Amino acid sequence: MVLLEQFTTDVDTVVSRMRALRATWPEQDGVAVFNRVYLTVTEEVDRRLDTGCFADAQAAITLDVRFAERYLRVAEGGPVPACWRPLFQFRRHPGVRPLQFALAGINAHIGHDLALAVVDACRTLGCEPADLEDEFDRVGDILVSLEERIRDDLMPGPDLLEVADPLTHLFGAWSLERAREAAWSAARALWALRELPDLAEEFGRRLDAAVGFASRMLLTPLPH
Repeated sequence: MVLLEQFTTDVDTVVSRMRALRATWPEQDGVAVFNRVYLTVTEEVDRRLDTGCFADAQAAITLDVRFAERYLRVAEGGPVPACWRPLFQFRRHPGVRPLQFALAGINAHIGHDLALAVVDACRTLGCEPADLEDEFDRVGDILVSLEERIRDDLMPGPDLLEVADPLTHLFGAWSLERAREAAWSAARALWALRELPDLAEEFGRRLDAAVGFASRMLLTPLPH
């Protein structure tokens, strides 16, 4: 087992790295929009860890750090997987709205990175995905609780006007809950394939490509 103190420090480091990125990019940059959303989520996870909301804090911290590291490697200049490529390619497109940038980033991170982070955490802790299910669900609940706030912050306006806005339909077509469920299924599949590296690699590539395709659709330029 890895010491809890190591991961407590790492969560703070994750938050610091996201804040440093926020200071680097202009506010309207598409990756910056996602980074602000993710920073809010990570700060909330950190706060709940400090208040003892997680029964197994070590498992929760490990999963949170492994999850964040996959985004941070890309954001800080590492290789860009297919799932993240649309957001980085369209991050300055004038026809894409802030909510679309946020959704594309959330889609990439949950649809692809979360499944791999569960496997990473299981390897770190020497456990099975089932042992992390409670922590997975609690982190997911935090994301869901923030979803409405994200919508209000990034798509303000009178309700009657929102009904006719294409952005309203786009937001309604994507589901955080379904993305979480798919990520959990993908994590279990990847864990089951861990002794078959060729199949695991192929599954991972196809997952990456499929999530990237969905992100590209979320970034379709819309009329203002």
